[in-house]
Amino acid sequence: TAAAARARQGPEQRRAADIVRLLTLYRPLLDAFVIDFFTEDLWAQLPPAWQPALASATPVQLAGLLGGRGVAGAAWPLSLLAFAAAARALAFPRGCPRGSPRPPCQSSRLHPLLRRHVKPKKQHEIQRLGELLRRLSRATGCERVLDVGAGQGHLSRFLAFGLGLRVTAVESDGRLARLAERFDRELLRELGKTKTRARARGGPPPRPLTPRAPQHVAGRLDPAAPWGEFLLPPDPPGAGPAARNPLGGPGGSEDGGRVLVTGLHACGDLSPALLCHFARSPAVAAVASVGCCYMKLSAAPGQPPGRPPGYPLSASVAALPGHQLSYRAREAACHALEEYEGRLRGGGAHLRAHCYRAALESLIRAAEPGKRHLGLQPGRKAHALSFPQYAQLGLPLAGLDPAGIPLDSGAVGAMLEQQHKVVAFCTLGQLLAPAVETLILLDRLLYLREQGFHCALVPLFNPRFSPRNLVLVAARTPLATVLAGLDKDGEDGDSSEDEDLGGAEPPQEEQS
Repeated sequence: TAAAARARQGPEQRRAADIVRLLTLYRPLLDAFVIDFFTEDLWAQLPPAWQPALASATPVQLAGLLGGRGVAGAAWPLSLLAFAAAARALAFPRGCPRGSPRPPCQSSRLHPLLRRHVKPKKQHEIQRLGELLRRLSRATGCERVLDVGAGQGHLSRFLAFGLGLRVTAVESDGRLARLAERFDRELLRELGKTKTRARARGGPPPRPLTPRAPQHVAGRLDPAAPWGEFLLPPDPPGAGPAARNPLGGPGGSEDGGRVLVTGLHACGDLSPALLCHFARSPAVAAVASVGCCYMKLSAAPGQPPGRPPGYPLSASVAALPGHQLSYRAREAACHALEEYEGRLRGGGAHLRAHCYRAALESLIRAAEPGKRHLGLQPGRKAHALSFPQYAQLGLPLAGLDPAGIPLDSGAVGAMLEQQHKVVAFCTLGQLLAPAVETLILLDRLLYLREQGFHCALVPLFNPRFSPRNLVLVAARTPLATVLAGLDKDGEDGDSSEDEDLGGAEPPQEEQS
């Protein structure tokens, strides 16, 4: 029976199946583009019982619905409460390390030389992920790390100079790989100057960094290639470090050892490719993957022979009727729920943005019906403008002359008066977004579980300023010692100087 089959499923499989059922029930809401709010009358598509309560809700009350906290004066229909509760319960807990609501700041846990060129948000991420990788290194005995999608090399630099790991950084953009090498050289020069100055003044030596720079390689990961041939030339090809396998063939690294593979916010199909290489390459001891840009995932069918889709990866999710996710649904999974909740609680002009864009879409479609969903960027602070000023900037980007379009008509005014409805509609989409992300990440976890690997999803970063904060960790050995107490480690302002992660010694074996 169906009940018996469900009982045989693991908790991750049951959660994935329940998410698919929820998304199937509310697929019109999930697949709707907010910019079509007026052109497709999206408000009328909501359940009639929801409309009066949502239309009269204040932004603070909507924030309470989004965050699961009741607000005085909010009287929600039971079906709406059930929808919100189900969406929150099925989403993987995002956590909030230390419960800190403060914005990111310069990390006291990183050596000053490792903070250069690095924004506070990125400092937080590389410090947290670095601690996890250090634990994986100790547990697996691997000191070699392959950082894929390394960008400007901030994570690689921290792992190499700060933690003493042997790091190879792979980046598809040759320009970024060259920039990363320049930053490495700058750090080495400054490190030498710092030691010279300390000796000259007879003071204590600086906190130690390991003078071992990462190796940078410009190349793209081929998800279908065997481990020894996984690199393709950069796109576009250009001058830079040669595109070749930096790890010496299918046996692992040049010294025959195994490696750890990581990707910090590896975009689209890159994250699934890392998992596929881990699954079929014994040389990869463990992987720590933080995904991003889910809308760029390829979907089955339609993939070239031999190339796995980005979604779904697992047999478990692929077997679920209705598991398919539209481009819009995958885009919604990239939303920053905590940020939007804060915007609702703060009120202000930022809440105009979606209504402005939806009204502009209506004007564009009325003028030229063939133009829709254009990627217009009227400016980062366009919400602070009046709507006529906003439209004066946006219409030319769509190839339209603002002089021929009435921007202060009664129809435009009627749309702008519905801003509260647009905000309420956006809130419903935000409620579903974490459940979609959970389904995508569960699919990856189940893909690895089906092949017998140890894996876990960990809310590693503070979601208030790093929305893609869930890291998928997988290894060929148990992860209990790696994950134990991880949420208590590596937070700014919580440790002594001699525990600073920017100047740690190379990893040692765990002591019993």
